[in-house]
Amino acid sequence: MAKFDEVSIEGIGQEAPIEQVATSSKLIYGLDDRPPVPEAIFVAIQHVLAAFVGIITPPLIIGTTIGLPPTETIYIISMSLFVSGLATFLQVKRFGVVGSGLLSLQGTSFAFLGSIIGVGTAITQAGGTPQDALARIFGVCFVGAFVQIFFSRFLHLAGRIITPVVSGTVVMIIGLSLIKTGMISMAGGIAAQKNGTFGSTQNLLLSGLVLGTIIIMNATGNRYLRMGAIGIGLLVGYIVSIFLGLVDFSIFSQLPVITLPLPLRYGMSFDFISFIPFVLLYILTSIETIGDLTATSSITGQPVEGSLFMRRIKGGILGDGINCLVAALFNTFPVTTFSQNNGVIQMTGVGSRYVGFFIAGILSLLGLVPIVAGLFQSLPQPVLGGATVVMFGAIAVAGIDIVSSVEIGRRDLMIIAVSLALGLGVVYVPEIFTNKPALFQNLFSSATATGGLSAVLLNWLLPRSMER
Repeated sequence: MAKFDEVSIEGIGQEAPIEQVATSSKLIYGLDDRPPVPEAIFVAIQHVLAAFVGIITPPLIIGTTIGLPPTETIYIISMSLFVSGLATFLQVKRFGVVGSGLLSLQGTSFAFLGSIIGVGTAITQAGGTPQDALARIFGVCFVGAFVQIFFSRFLHLAGRIITPVVSGTVVMIIGLSLIKTGMISMAGGIAAQKNGTFGSTQNLLLSGLVLGTIIIMNATGNRYLRMGAIGIGLLVGYIVSIFLGLVDFSIFSQLPVITLPLPLRYGMSFDFISFIPFVLLYILTSIETIGDLTATSSITGQPVEGSLFMRRIKGGILGDGINCLVAALFNTFPVTTFSQNNGVIQMTGVGSRYVGFFIAGILSLLGLVPIVAGLFQSLPQPVLGGATVVMFGAIAVAGIDIVSSVEIGRRDLMIIAVSLALGLGVVYVPEIFTNKPALFQNLFSSATATGGLSAVLLNWLLPRSMER
């Protein structure tokens, strides 16, 4: 689950005070060092464990929400793991100007979750199949990736419009708007709404057990328990669900031994109205990547200013865009850098980008073994909800963290207040646009698009003199 980091680089977020992440002076292996293979594999496994749940959760939620059959959801999850491996390899290897060349893991982005669900449910509610919804989603995401590719060439202009107040507000909206999805899962999900068990005592106790386990693990002094808190919580919930008879093991008999990637399995379709909200999201996820890569540069003892740093940042965002193209072609959702892996670098003292090759290999291999995705697809909704509600809350807190990195004046307060109100308002009262044109409905039905556009426009239009 990636977040924005409180950093500022040349031309980006220039209103914010420069708060450079502390450089680790205790690195065992630096960026270009080559650790022995056993050590590299050991560290790579820790990176994979830190990112695994974040990679598979968005496709799991999307597949469940749009009504995909379990076997299809498993395939999408497998492709998310496979593409995360390919994307990580491109990012750490660096091909010409593409890629950062840093130890930066890539995985499925949460930022697009609300808008993707909006596009998918609109298709299914209009009578389309879940496969039709996926074709539209992948088509929109494929075209949208070019926005990020184009944006990577004009980073020096970003700081004039997308300041920490704007980006932090949007991240808050992403997290807060997704909490509704997490709460629905805690109560049993869409299936429970249909069979009358929504909000049952069993569902709430099960999700509460997962949530409580995650809280307890985070409260311990053991760094490995904290790092694996979400995975441990899911495991505890899964085991209890088995004893309660809530896990359907029949799905495993339908799975092949190996899943082979099949580009364009669901085809692609495009609709400009559906595409509009994604423009801002691809720009914002680029800003997210800037923060993550800046933190990685600092932690691994690399420069956080100057020409080399700027080449890495531009290459990283260009790599993000190309990886999003690959993701759409291979039937999964946009990817981005994961910031939690910076914590793994600090804890292990290994910043070698060669570890990234092992991370990429492990993720890709996991994606080819469908039983891995099947285990997570069989998770009961309350178990998933108990974990995701924490993850979504953490996204909101990350946004607060960004906003608090600058001194909030009257102008900034107005930007935050109006953007939060409008962005969350369309989540609370979605029927407000029922009789409006389709273009209007698609543009403003997403909390991220509504709140994000409000923040960008207000930051552009409100006079700076308000602070005086």
